[in-house]
Amino acid sequence: MSARLHVRIEKLALKAPFRISRGAKTHADVVVAELRDGDLLGRGECVPYARYGETPRSVADQLAAAGARLAAGEPGREVAAALPSGAAANALDCALWDFEARRDGVSVAERLGLAPPAPLPSAVTVGLDTPEAMRAAAAAVADAPLLKVKLDADGPAERLLAVAEGAPHARLIVDPNEGWTLPVLLRMADVVARLNVAMVEQPLPADADAALAGLAFPAPLCADEAAHTAADVARLADRYQVVNVKLDKAGGLTGALAMAARAHDLGMDVLAGCMVSSSLSIAPALFIGAQAAAADLDGPWWLTQDRAGGCRIERGVLWPPQPGFWGEPGLRP
Repeated sequence: MSARLHVRIEKLALKAPFRISRGAKTHADVVVAELRDGDLLGRGECVPYARYGETPRSVADQLAAAGARLAAGEPGREVAAALPSGAAANALDCALWDFEARRDGVSVAERLGLAPPAPLPSAVTVGLDTPEAMRAAAAAVADAPLLKVKLDADGPAERLLAVAEGAPHARLIVDPNEGWTLPVLLRMADVVARLNVAMVEQPLPADADAALAGLAFPAPLCADEAAHTAADVARLADRYQVVNVKLDKAGGLTGALAMAARAHDLGMDVLAGCMVSSSLSIAPALFIGAQAAAADLDGPWWLTQDRAGGCRIERGVLWPPQPGFWGEPGLRP
């Protein structure tokens, strides 16, 4: 491949701390991959995740090794396929989709036989905090139709009820991020049944979710940390009803499309998810959002400043980026 791969690590400041059961952060660490060949430029972005043993440096090193293979003339798709599914593969895969669209004059939507991305409802996240702070945060975005509520095992019912009071008309995605035990989940059944809960996402640790097999629960259960790629989906079909498809887990748009298709084949719904990121991560994920039962793609909403021309969220609706931002021919970002 004649294109050269350029890699950089960026810290993107958040407008407020993002808190989940595993901790809090004040900025997003992203790795950007750029394929350049003369005036042609294809871009991809990924978010390394410590939960999966990734760091910005380890991901950048993976991409640097991939860049050496590209420089030696290996085909880009072969190099991307050789990377393990994860953040590095995501950045390169999405950079390839963007580069190929600009080089070949065929948009990603056209290549996939899909409509161009359109506005879609997206969850807005209420981070883990005191019940009072979570009520206030929910009230501030109460016009959004869908909220994701971060919880842990410390007073989850009180916090969830506070969010429901702050945004009484919103549907809720409950997300403990592996922070519950089975007894906590069962105790939460009554509260969940009384509220407008769309799903409960990854309530138990991924290595303890066998306890969910055959469980009758008042809201659908969604696999996140337990499901990385299409190969994981079948073994989870008796434990969950929904699969969270994230490009950073699946290894890019290519892997995410395969993961979503596998879930649908098994009669499972899809939640289109993301990490805290810029619109460069969200643009390719819109193709998953278009075929998902729900979307949770508010990553850029948390940033103090997104990339120029990126997505925007207004009243819980995610609007695609401006023309030429990603995946379209004849235009440069």
